[in-house]
Amino acid sequence: MTTPIQTIRDDFSLLDEWEDRYRYVIELGEGLPPFPEAERTAANKVPGCVSQVWLTTQHGAGADPVISFQGDSDAHIVRGLVAIMLALFSDRRASEIQGTDAEATLKELGLDEHLSPQRANGLRSMVKRIKRDAEAALRQMA
Repeated sequence: MTTPIQTIRDDFSLLDEWEDRYRYVIELGEGLPPFPEAERTAANKVPGCVSQVWLTTQHGAGADPVISFQGDSDAHIVRGLVAIMLALFSDRRASEIQGTDAEATLKELGLDEHLSPQRANGLRSMVKRIKRDAEAALRQMA
């Protein structure tokens, strides 16, 4: 089970030093459920990430389905960023996902100013993929 996004926000607000936040992000990644080896495929790989990132998408039925994501990375800090994105987007309705501003959350957590340009680009690629999958689910159900 992933950590709820509000818990992550609350925990971040208690951490003043960037090193503490960095360690916390890594801990979040360590808490991700195991990612099935069979899902580490080219189709599930998120392009644009320096580290390898895999993401799977499952959605329920209905006009505005609930979508669940599972993800993983081969880099500790990126795995933590995957955990934050899953907390932000997973198990929400497709329309909610479409309306969620990931950039605002990253700013709120102070991550926007501490990520390297490559990591920030990779994170944007992951958000694009998540939103694209939500949009596809909405179209498919229409």
